[in-house]
Amino acid sequence: MTRIWRYAFAAATAVISTAALSQEAAKPAAGAPDLERAKQIVTTVCAACHGADGNSAVPANPNLSGQIADYITLQLMHFKAGIRTNPTMQAMAAPLTDAEMKAIGVYFSQQKPKGLAAKDATLAKAGQHLWRGGNSAQNVPACAGCHSPTGVGVPKNYPRLAGQYGDYLYAQLKAFKAGERGNDKAGKDVNGHIMFTIASGMTDDEMKAVADYAMGLRESAATP
Repeated sequence: MTRIWRYAFAAATAVISTAALSQEAAKPAAGAPDLERAKQIVTTVCAACHGADGNSAVPANPNLSGQIADYITLQLMHFKAGIRTNPTMQAMAAPLTDAEMKAIGVYFSQQKPKGLAAKDATLAKAGQHLWRGGNSAQNVPACAGCHSPTGVGVPKNYPRLAGQYGDYLYAQLKAFKAGERGNDKAGKDVNGHIMFTIASGMTDDEMKAVADYAMGLRESAATP
């Protein structure tokens, strides 16, 4: 009986040790984003507005799939700090830690965008002109200079706009122009202030045109 007990004890210990090793192996490396935690947050919180894979079903809510990780993280931090105001997003970001915001950014950046198409060919054509050449008369630079010709953005600096809902982009441009975004008095939203300045020189039709063009952009070609 004693020998059997020893065998059983040894077997149980081996199982526990294996389980412990499996749990340890599943933990993210030091400094690495905890994507499992990010997925949990996205599934239970973010998915309602942005979709579990970052592809929103509602034009008023932005697509986050394929978005630059650092940009998402920075926006979450701005919402949490009150630099960027939106009651819903400020409430969502409030309980998040810095590590969780970083992980959420990485998680969404790894999701595949479904892509959208421009709604109005004529409008998109006008948007293409602004995207590539800007409007020097109003000191509006070419969008491609910061967001790239294909709209994929520049990591750590400027966000991806390709495949983003035109309704959302238009709303944000209007918010920039009205000083509702990117015009914080402390000057902490540096890139937002750049957009506040640029949008100030844009007409309503130009904002609609650029938004429609960007919505139809693909990574492989700078055409809608």
